[in-house]
Amino acid sequence: MNPKIELVIFDCDGVVIDSEVLSAQVLIDMLVDKAVFIDRAYVQEHFLGCNFKAVTQKIADAFNVELPERFEADYRNALLHEFETALMPTNGIKEVLANLTTPSCIATSSSPARTEKALSVVKLSHYFDEVFTSSEVKNGKPAPDLFLHAAKKMGVSPAHCLVIEDSIAGVSAALAANMQVLHYSGGGHMQGAVNFVHKAYPEVAHLTDWKAFYEMYPTLKI
Repeated sequence: MNPKIELVIFDCDGVVIDSEVLSAQVLIDMLVDKAVFIDRAYVQEHFLGCNFKAVTQKIADAFNVELPERFEADYRNALLHEFETALMPTNGIKEVLANLTTPSCIATSSSPARTEKALSVVKLSHYFDEVFTSSEVKNGKPAPDLFLHAAKKMGVSPAHCLVIEDSIAGVSAALAANMQVLHYSGGGHMQGAVNFVHKAYPEVAHLTDWKAFYEMYPTLKI
């Protein structure tokens, strides 16, 4: 039996906000100008859950292309513009957050500015006690640093944390932190796509729709 859950740690992109299709398309379009041609499936397999520094290194390794210094800032500006008009929460997440009995926080590879803007746009900021980003730790996902940092700041032992993730990097990080893990695959980017996470970690609890969350974790509901 799993230990009692005292903290729920949510990844942000693709779990709380349905942003992965938007962010992937902005990146894909901008990389064309650098003669790097990829599609959403490539982004999902190789970049999902990684911070931008890691994505930049993966692009350099795979395509022998060094992105200019301004690329990240330009990408973030373009994405924030998309968020203003097109960003939505994942379907059903508001009901889950409104009925959650335990403390909760965000632990994301995205930048503080992007995360703050995104949560504000979808009006979910008030549901979370804290927001933690990879800028606060030395090593981003798939290292466990960010989740361990969040647990420490929230005053909860790793064994009593439930991490909800949609990426291989995120699930790997949560397992390395010795936390309970739920793989969520209900985001728009997962519809009709290959589920690389489930292939890599078939033993990890898997949720495709937030409507079934409290069937899996009834003790977390008000």
